[in-house]
Amino acid sequence: MKNNFSQNTSIFQKLRDYDYVLLMSILILGVISIFAMYSTDGGEILFHTKSHFVKFSIFFPMMLILSFVNIKFWHAGSYFFYVIILGLLIWVALYGVQASGSKRWINLYFLNLQPSELMKIAVILCLAKYFHRIRTERINHFSTILVSLTIIIVPTILVITQPDLGTSILISLSGLIILWLSGLRIKYFVYSFILFLISLPFAISFLKPYQKLRILTFIDPDRDPLGSGYQIIQSKIAVGSGGLTGKGFLKGTQSYLDFLPEKHTDFIFTLFSEEFGFLGSMLLLLLYGLIIYRIIRTGLISRSFFSRLFCFGFAFAIFLYVSINMSMVLGLLPIVGSPLPIMSYGGSSLLATMIGFSIVLSAKINHNQNIS
Repeated sequence: MKNNFSQNTSIFQKLRDYDYVLLMSILILGVISIFAMYSTDGGEILFHTKSHFVKFSIFFPMMLILSFVNIKFWHAGSYFFYVIILGLLIWVALYGVQASGSKRWINLYFLNLQPSELMKIAVILCLAKYFHRIRTERINHFSTILVSLTIIIVPTILVITQPDLGTSILISLSGLIILWLSGLRIKYFVYSFILFLISLPFAISFLKPYQKLRILTFIDPDRDPLGSGYQIIQSKIAVGSGGLTGKGFLKGTQSYLDFLPEKHTDFIFTLFSEEFGFLGSMLLLLLYGLIIYRIIRTGLISRSFFSRLFCFGFAFAIFLYVSINMSMVLGLLPIVGSPLPIMSYGGSSLLATMIGFSIVLSAKINHNQNIS
């Protein structure tokens, strides 16, 4: 049998086909994130800056190395990767590290690994391989829908029970977009949406008290301005006070005077907007837009259905993460705990995003290859 992994182009062809625009965009975003973290540390190189710098310095070269791995390797290992991450989610449920009422992490001593972040990539990878092998006429069969929904629902339930509503929503939406891209009929999504609306009151009754409070705070932030509504009110003040050009680097008063809690994680965009204003925020959005465009472009030129599905699914996931995070900190959506890719502090989120980029870069190098 022919060794598929050795069916490679030369190193010169790989370097010729490399997506340097995407690579540089990721690097620029990483540098911006380190400076943003430096700002959250009050203009000093403290814990968050050091930790984020070290993680990016490890994961970026790792992404570079993995990007030269043949795309057929990712195709072959997709199910294995998914099963491993699923096993880690079960491990978390049994023996995970608990903090602030949630059990989401595995203590690796050098990193508190959050498998649910890796599952965001694993679901896309697994479904891309599954639909790569399904014939077009079988995509809308009951068995195909059942298997694909099982791939999405099992990890989603495990993540909900941690509890982590935001990540579970992102996992399920990332999976559903693959189903849509694969050719599943729209009527099934309409039926599912109707079913979702009908079951919504029942589902809300199972939410944790703090999750219900977040929904109430989203509807009316002023109902408890010094309690549950405090963070979102301060966030909107910080973004608004940035104005057109911002207050300047290291001059964000909302952030420096500690009016804004957790600014290094999900609310990093708030700090950035306060310091660099509307124009800085637009430039950051353009950078994310360029990254998403380059991922879609790789999908469009890829010969294999697997590569196309993964690229389109990952591009949608990045769009989803960015839009949900920014809508959340602007008060347009309830706070569900969604990090801003690369910018937010968090090793697992950064690791998962870098793995996703490495697969896209590999797909670009191998865009002419077919996968049988």
